[in-house]
Amino acid sequence: MSVTTSAPPETATAPDGDEAAKGGKKKLVIILALVLLLGGAGYWFVLKPGGGEPAEPVPGEVVVLEPVQINLAAGHYLRVGVAMQMIEGAGAQGDIDGSKALDATIELFTGRKVAELGKTEVRNDLRAELIETLDHNYHGEVMDLYFTEFVTQ
Repeated sequence: MSVTTSAPPETATAPDGDEAAKGGKKKLVIILALVLLLGGAGYWFVLKPGGGEPAEPVPGEVVVLEPVQINLAAGHYLRVGVAMQMIEGAGAQGDIDGSKALDATIELFTGRKVAELGKTEVRNDLRAELIETLDHNYHGEVMDLYFTEFVTQ
């Protein structure tokens, strides 16, 4: 009788130290990433200064500009005075240069017809357009605009 021996079947071996260390490092990295993510989310939603909606601007100084005369269509003219309502902290007292506002006002009203300017809705639309222009020119520091004088002839 002949006996042949075969190699015993290979059994699964326990992972060695290197593979166990790699698995532990991966878990540590994942846990660390989750902690950082949750911490960042917590800061963003709870602790962030001024979180939520931006605060409404607080009215500051009203800058009254000297009235100017503007040439209208058909030989008429408009005498208009404007005052800008600035946000709180916009420039120091008296440091706000009104030349940009006067230039924008002249540019907007020059050449218009007297009948056009007599309509309240047209005047309100032009005022809104002027506020938008001034808000851009003064980098968001203009809250509102008031006509202090508005005379056509």
